[in-house]
Amino acid sequence: MSQTQWEVVIGLEVHAQLNTASKIFSAASTAFGAEPNRQASAVDLALPGVLPVLNRGAVERAIRFGLAIGGRVAEKSIFARKNYFYPDLPKGYQISQFERPVVEGGTLTLRVGEGEKAYEKRVRLTRAHLEEDAGKSLHEDFHGMSGIDLNRAGTPLLEIVSEPDMRSAAEAVAYAKALHGLVRWIDICDGNMQEGSFRCDANVSVRPKGEEAFGTRREIKNLNSFRFLQQAIDYEVQWQINEIEEGRTIQQATVLFDPDSGETRMMRSKEDAHDYRYFPDPDLLPLVINPDWIEVVKEDLFHQVGPLPREWHAKFESEYGLSRADAIALTPFPRIPHVFVAAAREAVQEGETVRATAKIAANWITNEYLRRWNESAEKHPTVEIPEGVSGELVGYLIRKVRQNEITARTAKDLLDEFWRNAEAIGFTAHGGTEGDIDRLIDQRGLKQVNDSGAIEAIVDEVLAANQKSVDEFRTGKEKAFNALVGQVMKASKGKANPTQVNELLRRKLGA
Repeated sequence: MSQTQWEVVIGLEVHAQLNTASKIFSAASTAFGAEPNRQASAVDLALPGVLPVLNRGAVERAIRFGLAIGGRVAEKSIFARKNYFYPDLPKGYQISQFERPVVEGGTLTLRVGEGEKAYEKRVRLTRAHLEEDAGKSLHEDFHGMSGIDLNRAGTPLLEIVSEPDMRSAAEAVAYAKALHGLVRWIDICDGNMQEGSFRCDANVSVRPKGEEAFGTRREIKNLNSFRFLQQAIDYEVQWQINEIEEGRTIQQATVLFDPDSGETRMMRSKEDAHDYRYFPDPDLLPLVINPDWIEVVKEDLFHQVGPLPREWHAKFESEYGLSRADAIALTPFPRIPHVFVAAAREAVQEGETVRATAKIAANWITNEYLRRWNESAEKHPTVEIPEGVSGELVGYLIRKVRQNEITARTAKDLLDEFWRNAEAIGFTAHGGTEGDIDRLIDQRGLKQVNDSGAIEAIVDEVLAANQKSVDEFRTGKEKAFNALVGQVMKASKGKANPTQVNELLRRKLGA
């Protein structure tokens, strides 16, 4: 069979570290970067006689998540002991939730792909449960021995488990990114993957297309970047297909991904739930969450972060006439919907409604604004939200383009300039104003050339100097026409009206 005859089945388990100041069952700090074992209390070390005390803040963050995904927040959930031995687990068990988690169900809607090929994907969530993290084994600078750092032991985690709804590495990455954006949006996790605050385990299997029964899955553990998630799944899928086609059987296993080789390798045979001998933790009472508490958290969530992504999606579709794919693209984090709304309103001309500018504003925000923001975030990872370039500025540039005062290319160059200025001061100042834009246009002679006579003269010069492209176009090569358009725009220093350029060229070429 070729790979196209196989169907990939993927489910993700994501561990999001909750951004509480203290651990889930002790008062020890969760701050990152302390010297080994400086933030491990008697509770974290499992010293005799200590008892865990549940962190209320961790529970409230779990409730926030349940509300954000439209899941059911359990009125009563139970903490259990997950028994296994590992050197970085002082108690010999991990406190987690098993049969009765704090959140059940819910969905996450995401956008997969870019441009015209983008599509909407709805992933069901099975559950989200609270648990404590383990410590960390250290294998460097110990003269051939390993050390144990228990600073992370007891750090609060929300493990978020999806249904096996994803059918490609691209969908898995889109889901992980959407979830990463959501936990940051509702301010329950900082999402720092390098520090281990957001880690993914991918359960991957393959089956012949048309079959309903799942294949045997292998779990890829501790993927701490979206790139590694993509690479690990792609490799694992091809490995499983090759194994099956060569007559071998896939064994359920836990595997690790090696970024250097780009391969997965077996860590251990995969355990099932009964291997962990779960039972209710006798030191912790059931967690009871009454409806009044949920309402208080819901109110706090709205006041702190405003509408949730799914609420923005509904608004953008009903009031602005956008597609669901565009609506999803405009909600990567809380500030962007506001930037879009400001841009769409500022771009409106007299007699228009905001629906007239919504699509063009959405394209500018997703293709120009967010692209620049992603590039800036790579250089300035500590800057959480861009504030230096306002939505009004983007909308004003759009209006100038729509009024044929400047070209789209000029508008993008001006946006680049304002963005660089904002970057230099860490996105803390208001971006350019209408006056700044108008002044730069006048000072630099950036106004669009709409004089048909002047444009025609440039077109004639370009046609005379590019006979090869003219001949190629006349033999049916459309790319040659685009090359001629580029030459005209270059000769006009990007200021010629693009519509007039296209019309004049086609008329003179007899197209």
